[in-house]
Amino acid sequence: GIALSELMKGISLENRFGFEEVIFLLLFNKLPNSLELRDFKDLLFSYQVFPDGYVEDVIIKIPAHNIMNKMQRAFLTLYSYDEKADDISILNVLEQSLKLIAKAPMIMAYSYHAKRHSFDGADLMFNRPVLNMSMAENILHIIFGNGNYTMEEVALLDMLLMVQAEHGGGNNSTFATHVVSSTGTDTYSAMATAIGSLKGPKHG
Repeated sequence: GIALSELMKGISLENRFGFEEVIFLLLFNKLPNSLELRDFKDLLFSYQVFPDGYVEDVIIKIPAHNIMNKMQRAFLTLYSYDEKADDISILNVLEQSLKLIAKAPMIMAYSYHAKRHSFDGADLMFNRPVLNMSMAENILHIIFGNGNYTMEEVALLDMLLMVQAEHGGGNNSTFATHVVSSTGTDTYSAMATAIGSLKGPKHG
């Protein structure tokens, strides 16, 4: 296999675009300036907060062998915590989408810990996200704990997140989202459909 150091050659860990910039570009059709990027990252961080009792009741008490299945159910459950869940106006769907973008990595990481605790006998440990960390670094921080990953691994994960965010043109999960959302259903149902498609072994 290729060593991580070889894969990362020529890629500067500083002064490069990251996942947050790509998300901003896809949503608003422009790259953010430094002030917009700071505010955008702060907004995403504020949206990572779960409703009271959500982690305990939805993630810990109902673990799953498959993380994708768990994420699908967790997304659908968020519908019940949203007072405007069925509002499909552009601004409300944008806000819902940003909240799901922020919460999806946390749901994934927490579901992983719940799975290991329930089925593999591992200790249950939840690290909280850190304000000034990127989405990629927070994922590794929550899964592995502070100091148990390298900045090269953060950069690699950040690139993988960017690729997944950007490549959604005609793949199965994107197509499924288009079909389901065309009926006027809610954002949570549309995203759960996408995850259900993405879970399939023939997706990509």
